[in-house]
Amino acid sequence: MTDRLIKNLRLPDGTHADLGIAGGCLVEPASLIHPAVIEADGLIALPGLVDLHTHLREPSPTPAETIASGTAAAARGGYTAVFAMANTNPVTDTADRVKELRRRSLSASAEVIPVGAITYGLAGLELADLEAIHAEGVTHFSDDGYCLMDSTLMRAALTRVGAFGGLIAPHSPRHRLAGPAAGCPARPGSDCAVGSASRHAGEHSPNSPRNAWVGAETDWPGVAEAAMVARDVQLARDTGAHVHICHVSMAESVEVIRWAKKRGIPVSAEVTPHHLLLDAELLTSGDTRFKVNPPLRHLEDRLALRQALADGTIDVVATDHAPHLPADKNKPLAEAKPGMVGLEWALAVVIETLVLPGLMDWVGV
Repeated sequence: MTDRLIKNLRLPDGTHADLGIAGGCLVEPASLIHPAVIEADGLIALPGLVDLHTHLREPSPTPAETIASGTAAAARGGYTAVFAMANTNPVTDTADRVKELRRRSLSASAEVIPVGAITYGLAGLELADLEAIHAEGVTHFSDDGYCLMDSTLMRAALTRVGAFGGLIAPHSPRHRLAGPAAGCPARPGSDCAVGSASRHAGEHSPNSPRNAWVGAETDWPGVAEAAMVARDVQLARDTGAHVHICHVSMAESVEVIRWAKKRGIPVSAEVTPHHLLLDAELLTSGDTRFKVNPPLRHLEDRLALRQALADGTIDVVATDHAPHLPADKNKPLAEAKPGMVGLEWALAVVIETLVLPGLMDWVGV
């Protein structure tokens, strides 16, 4: 690997510096002997990014992504580490499956950090052996894709994970309020069945008098998210354990999180690039590329999310990178699976929605 001297990079604080690379590692520029010189006027050097919410889809009988392809995308987007969500097939719900994920990730282009499932099989019925999974170095637990509806079970999970300093990252939308959600298959003991909830209930929903859509799609009201955020915040207050709210999409949810943080409740939150950038109106054409879970919202929500990220109410941008096979997206809106990719364009979205408008500077990023 050729040694490189990258000259006149701008650092986040506005100063400039030269950067030396030898053997793939940062070194003192003066230690390099006959390096290749790269002029970097106008470029900014940032630390490697970490994504708290990535779906690598491996293992799976028909993976829409692999660890190799997903981490290659991560590296292209500036990520040096990704947290791999547990909703694979089989689910990462035992210590042995954590070990297997790590084995599969040995040659990945970015570090893969396993997220453990909260319940066996993501079924919402029985807590996984959280302590044994933690013994393999796992600190983050999530049944992402499924809301853990049983409040008693959620409280027990928080109590156990809180004992070793871990966190629970719940999937907030309450299924019964949201309506049956496509891509959320029925499971034992759940009220979530294959169906059609895919769009924000608002002025662009099929039932709005301001919209001429024709179809049987079920609206997805924001209360389905905000109600569960409020529940989980209260459980964090009760147990003292850390709750990390996944993919916040509503202004109402932001207000709950802001309320919790003012009271010192151990809560953090993330927002996705697509909820910062994209509008629910994009679904008026039925284009399934824009079907995500939770769904895209409207301008007032996007502005609230941007401001919350700028003022620290929301802590981090997490991609919820969720690729699907073309056959699973190229369907009628009600049947298509929710999700879109995000690793390669997340930083660009932050620049466009926060840095360029002046809501954040490079130090904040």
